[in-house]
Amino acid sequence: QVQLVESGGGLVQPGGSLRLSCAASGSFVSIGDMAWYRQLLGKQRELVAVIGSGGSTNYADSVKGRFTVSRDNAKNTVYLRMDSLKPEDTAVYSCNAAIKHLGVYYSYWGQGTQVTVSS
Repeated sequence: QVQLVESGGGLVQPGGSLRLSCAASGSFVSIGDMAWYRQLLGKQRELVAVIGSGGSTNYADSVKGRFTVSRDNAKNTVYLRMDSLKPEDTAVYSCNAAIKHLGVYYSYWGQGTQVTVSS
């Protein structure tokens, strides 16, 4: 059974920083793209950042220059470093990974972690 477990959310003041982590565990062959999404209250989930297995990255325009996505393939973990946080970044952040199992890539989701930016 494959699981994604997130950590690192919490309350931070505007202008502050947080780092989220998402670790994959279980039985699988490899991990493809890993991504972070967020869902603001009352809105649809949106893609924040994605990183390929080779390290290529893409970001939502709203977070470019402030957020950095990275991964440690040896630890099957993806990170999201969030700097210069704004109140509008407040959301539930979830990680997603394409994980190869029995020859097929499946999409897995973490449980979500709350990030609140407030003074």
